[in-house]
Parts: sequence; C-alpha cells; structure tokens
Amino acid sequence: MSGPAHHGWRLLLRREWILPLAILLSGVLLQSMNVLMLATVLPSIVGELGGVHMLSWPTTAFLASSIVAASSAGMIAAVIGPRLTYCLGVTVFGCGALFCSLAPTMDFIVAGRLIQGFGGGLEVAVAYVLVRGTFPEPVWARVIALLSTGWSMSVLFGPMVGGLFARYGHWRAAFVTTAAVAALLAVGAFFLLPRTIAPGTTPRVPFGRLALICIAIAAMSSASIVAAPLTQAGLIALAILSLALMLRINRAATSPLLPTDAFSLRTPAGVGLWLALLLCIAFSPLQIYVPMFLQHFQGLDPLAAGFVVASASLGWTCASLVTAGVPKPWPQRLMVTGPATMIVSLMALAWLTSSSATAPLLPAIALLGIGMGQCWPFVAHSVMSSARPGEEAVAATSVPTVQQMGFALGAAAAGLAANLSGLGDDMSAAGMASAAFWVPASFGMIALGACLMALRLRRLRGAAT
Repeated sequence: MSGPAHHGWRLLLRREWILPLAILLSGVLLQSMNVLMLATVLPSIVGELGGVHMLSWPTTAFLASSIVAASSAGMIAAVIGPRLTYCLGVTVFGCGALFCSLAPTMDFIVAGRLIQGFGGGLEVAVAYVLVRGTFPEPVWARVIALLSTGWSMSVLFGPMVGGLFARYGHWRAAFVTTAAVAALLAVGAFFLLPRTIAPGTTPRVPFGRLALICIAIAAMSSASIVAAPLTQAGLIALAILSLALMLRINRAATSPLLPTDAFSLRTPAGVGLWLALLLCIAFSPLQIYVPMFLQHFQGLDPLAAGFVVASASLGWTCASLVTAGVPKPWPQRLMVTGPATMIVSLMALAWLTSSSATAPLLPAIALLGIGMGQCWPFVAHSVMSSARPGEEAVAATSVPTVQQMGFALGAAAAGLAANLSGLGDDMSAAGMASAAFWVPASFGMIALGACLMALRLRRLRGAAT
C-alpha cells in the first residue's frame, strides 16, 4: 500500500512542499506570538493608559478587521497573486504593530489592532487556500495540525517577549519586536512562496455582508460597556439580526462570502461551520481575561501569567499532532469529545481562578487547548471536503473567516459577561472575583452547544456514508 495516507508525516518533507510549509508555519508563529504577547502585556497597557472597560476591544477590533481582510483575500489574490497577497498581509500586520507602539491612549491601541487585523486576515486566508491548492486531501488534516505547532513555539516566544518587556516597563518595545519579525517574514515569503494558484476571474468583495458582520461585532462590543439593561438587550438583538440577515443574503448571492449552505443544520459543511464558530467562541475568553485574573488572584507577574495561559496553546498543538493521523471512525468521535473536554475545563476554571493556588489551574487551562486541538483539524477538513461543487475555494476560506468571527464574537461576549458580573474600572476585589467565575462558566454553555453540533455532524456524516 502506498500514497499520502501510507507515508503520513514523511510525505510533507517533499522538496516542493517544504519551503511553502515553512513560510506558512512562520506566519502562524507570527500570529500566535502576537496573540500571547498581547494577552501578557494588556494589564500593563491598562495600567499606563487606562481603559479597563475596553479590555476586550483590542481583540474584537483585530478580529473584525481580520474578517473583512479574509473575505477580500480572494479578490486581492486574483489581482496580484497569492504570494504578494501574503507579503502584503504580513507587511500591514507589522505596520499595525508599530502604530500600537506609539499609542498615547487605549483608543490608539484599538486602532493599531484594527490595522494588524487586516494584515493578519489576509495572511491566514491565503494560507488556508494554499493548503487546499498545494497539498493532496489525505494530508490536509496533518498540514492543519502541523500549522498548530506555531502555537507551541509561541508558548515560549509570545509570553517571553511580552512578559519581559512588561516586567521592565517597556511594553511598547514588544510591538516593535513584532514589527521586526513581520518584516523578516515578508522578505522570506517574497522569495520562497511559489505562485501555486493561477489568478482567475476577479471575485467581488461583498461589502454589504461584511458591513453586517462588523455591525454585529460592534454591537456586541458596545453591549459590554453600556449600563442600561434595555440598551444592552437591544444591542445583542441587533447583533443577532445582523448575522441572520448576512446569512440570508449570502445564500442568494452570486459570489458567496461563505458556502451557500453555511450554518445549515441539514448539511455537513453547514453544521461543521456551526461547530467551528462555537469552538472558537468558547476558547476566546482565555486570552483576554485569564492573564489579568492570574496576576490579581495568584500574584503572578506578566511573564509567569503569560506562560500559564500559553499552556492551552501547547495543549492545542500537542493534541492536534497526536490525533491528526487517526483512522476512521476516530475523527468523528474526537469531534464530540473535544467540546466535551472544553466544558470540563471551563467549569474547572470557573471554580479555581479566584483561588490563590496556581498548580490546579495549569491542567485546567491546558485541558481547554487539548479539547480544541483534538477536534479542530477534523472540523476544518470536514468543511473543506463537504463543499458543494464550485464552492471548494469558498469553503476553504470560510474556515479562517468563521474562526475569526468566533474569536471576535467570543471576545465581545466575554467583555459583556465580565461587565455584567460586576467588573468595572475600579477593579474591586468583589467584581474581579465575580467575573473570574462567571466569564468561564457562561462560556461552558457555548461549549455545550458545540458538543451538540458535533453529535449532529456525526449523524450527518454517518448518513452520507
């Protein structure tokens, strides 16, 4: 017996694939290092610039902009090619980091993250298209899992860069370092990435649908900072209606932003996107609030708190690599046990975060990443392999788009949960303790929804075979 499935990981070492794979891995490292770095330095930024009520906004701005960029990536790649699109994304990402380094207020941090998000969205969307266009389908799950190794490398570099600079009061230099890494990656991508995707017809950018997504994210973010309950309810309703209208318009569009069966409960691709969205929402609060809780309750400095939170990324990577090559029917089983594992982790975090003991928190945080990692490669593979005829490229780019949507909506929802539970600008002990419980506990319900979607996907895949 021979072929991709037989050769496994060794197949990825072929000469024509190793350099593109190295660049894609470096791009993931840049993104993940930045995420963990920001989580580490945010308390220091708030300490100098203020704006604790806007703690989730740098993340939501980054992710909303990423969604716009990811949805525009197909048009840009058709005009200038995927290699230059990738280089453009990395360059814009670096410029946003430099802007953040000069910020005099939290508003400027949000604006800089908006710029970074656009660059990151271009880079990630083109990377997923390259996976589909460069590698054969039997190794897609392995390539996606291998891209997750960037997270394990960032476990060292992200918290180290952010924590060291925050410890010595130079958080701005952490953004300068990110910009320098981005410049090096842009040069390497220009010389090493092949032109593997020939430009075809130029797709139209769905501005109206993108505007509806941004309205939904902005409404959720605004709901986290207003005080009136009726206003909060109205903003949440606006977010839900905007997303529902976007999906309805998308299904009838000639150039869909997402697959025409996106979020349908009747098709594997539609349910797979539901699962991807809910998984990312459930994972998102970890990077925003837990570092602050660790510094407050456990007395950790920024560097130590960053490394503790990074254990989730390490768990994600290790679980992806260990499970990527499992034979059938294990992929369907892992897509169910993954969100179930995340439920256990989130409930453990709800009970343990406000305590003074750090040791029990490490396995609880790592378990969240393990749950995500054991199912994510198969979720992405399921969406791409279940695409309707003619929508293969749209299905590939929909994975990072929905991933960014989930992280953005999760960040906004986390801010809402934190503020509703009593966390305010005064950062009182009572408000901090209440938020430390209710933020992870409320997201356990999201993980439960992901578990139900995984069971639905398993049933649909079983019926299809």
